[in-house]
Amino acid sequence: MAVLGSGHLMKLRCYALRHDPPPIVPASHTRDWMDRFPDRHAYRCLPLNIANAHGWEVQFPCDLTIHWDGGEGVEAITFEAPGYPHLDHLVHTNFSRGIVTFLPGYLFVTEPGWNLLVMGPTNVPRDGIAALTGIIETDWLPYPFTMNWQFTRPGTVRFLKGDPFCVIFPIRKDELEAVEVEIYDLADAPELSKQYETWKQKRTEFKAGRQAGDPGVLRERWQKYYFKGILPETDEVIAGHKQKLRLRAPLDRRRK
Repeated sequence: MAVLGSGHLMKLRCYALRHDPPPIVPASHTRDWMDRFPDRHAYRCLPLNIANAHGWEVQFPCDLTIHWDGGEGVEAITFEAPGYPHLDHLVHTNFSRGIVTFLPGYLFVTEPGWNLLVMGPTNVPRDGIAALTGIIETDWLPYPFTMNWQFTRPGTVRFLKGDPFCVIFPIRKDELEAVEVEIYDLADAPELSKQYETWKQKRTEFKAGRQAGDPGVLRERWQKYYFKGILPETDEVIAGHKQKLRLRAPLDRRRK
């Protein structure tokens, strides 16, 4: 949810199209492939952590296996979800050429001036299939959209119950068009250039100390300027810097 003027929370309303739509939860900041690194050191990359947790996941309500034989028609894609009785409510082959169409199960409504960015889970590479991204004008749309994935080659892919197949988050409708991109030489910004040179020097010294086995550097293990939001030149902590992103869980307002 976005905080607007006077502390107002922008509402993203999710109208269920059936009594048992797929779960919607805040996106997780963890990733299996990051967990497998020694000491889980992939989590030191703060931009990855923030991106991982950006948005809300629509999750599979069942295990699902999808096979594409490489054909161009819709009949070339088949699905298996043993024990799940509502497969036609979850996934279709609306298009050809290896495209799989998932049905999120909701009609999403944003406030005026806000679109919904719809994409696959961030930083979750999958072998053989890739999520497609869309931007939907949900501030007026009176019908649902679909979430599409495309096979990158013939084969079989498997999703587990609880895996996200769609990630959503609101974005302002006209914000990018108000951006003007300008290119300069770094020398045109003396203060920024000085800060950059300070960072580069300290980075070089840190790498040299690590290679030389310097005990102090080895104890520090990694430089934390960005993680802590600190300017290398002055050790000033930047106001508003975020080390984590944890979003609100949806509130179920449906009548029981």
